[in-house]
Amino acid sequence: MSDLFSDAAHERTATVAPLALRVRPASLDEFVGQRHVLGEGSALRLAIEQDRVGSLILYGPPGSGKTTLARIVARMTGSAFEERSAVSTTVAQVREVLAGARERLGAHGQRTILFLDEIHRFNKAQQDALLPAVEEGLVTLIGATTENPYFEVNSALLSRCQIYQLEPLDDEDLLLVIARGAAELDADVPDAVALRIAQVSGGDARNALNILELATQTAQAEGTAIEERHVDEASTKRPLLYDKGGDQHYDFISAFIKSMRGSDPDAAVYYLAAMLEGGEDARFIARRMIVLASEDIGNADPRALLVAVATAHAVEHVGLPEARLNLAQAAIYLARAPKSNASYVALKEATADVREHGNARPPKPLRDTSYPGAKKFGHGKGYVYPHDDPRGFDVDYLPDELKGKTYYRPSGSGEETE
Repeated sequence: MSDLFSDAAHERTATVAPLALRVRPASLDEFVGQRHVLGEGSALRLAIEQDRVGSLILYGPPGSGKTTLARIVARMTGSAFEERSAVSTTVAQVREVLAGARERLGAHGQRTILFLDEIHRFNKAQQDALLPAVEEGLVTLIGATTENPYFEVNSALLSRCQIYQLEPLDDEDLLLVIARGAAELDADVPDAVALRIAQVSGGDARNALNILELATQTAQAEGTAIEERHVDEASTKRPLLYDKGGDQHYDFISAFIKSMRGSDPDAAVYYLAAMLEGGEDARFIARRMIVLASEDIGNADPRALLVAVATAHAVEHVGLPEARLNLAQAAIYLARAPKSNASYVALKEATADVREHGNARPPKPLRDTSYPGAKKFGHGKGYVYPHDDPRGFDVDYLPDELKGKTYYRPSGSGEETE
């Protein structure tokens, strides 16, 4: 009886399943986007078509096609295909899969592909359990993750896998996905409405289809044609790519710093807004601005450091959301300030010499004379007090081994003149 109900449920899935599942591509020809890794003649495409896929990790945001691509491999391969989710799979279950793969290979010569969704959820012990089987070729591993595998996956496992980064779909690709979904729904979707769906879906094909399906249902319930207002109601809020707990944390702060360094206030404010909307710690942002004020502006505008420090104080004393204004003001100031890395370069070169000449001591005229007996050691002898004798401003005060070295070279930018 249970089999009868199971069969009936399977037959009805096609009609009750979400649109994204019903129109999921079944072949490479139907797959949309990711031409940089799946274009005609690409190594990955040829490997899939010729059924010689090696262990790999698909890394990309939600809705970029990771699971779809893995299932296309499953349809095209002669290997046994095992699909698991790292969220619910235990080490014991991994070992069961590996035991089955060994028996399959020994009895029938059939290879096994293990698709592991959300591989970043596996802890070190679970990843270590996979390592020997991947290394000896017992299984071909296909991992999927939304997190940077270089942060989340053991280096030993990474070294045995190819990493393919999938990108968010652009509007052109999303329009193809939306057209396919509209055909499945037998819905007439105007071009402007389709473009609006693409724009609010955040590069996520699944999200685009979900918005299309809900907007179409709403329009049908009203007895009207689908309009942009239906799309806006269905999308509620565009998804943010920023994730303060993942590699986006590093990518966005890097872009923020480089935008201020490159004197682009518009980009700096955009990345600042993205980080704040994503829940980034405002104190972390303020600390990075303090570093930039000295590293990239320095004495070209000494006030930049004062602005950055004042902003950090404002964040502590005012807090969010009001401190967003202080951060924006400071980001724009730092981006527009004249730039110089002369202080940074000077410290870097001086540090290198300290490490090279670690035993270089100050010349005796510069050494401490405050204790009894210092003069017996020759400390202070020959020192010229610059305020009494201008010749003191022309003395080379470096250790003898480094006389003549120049670390600080004014950039000539802003207030940092020769």
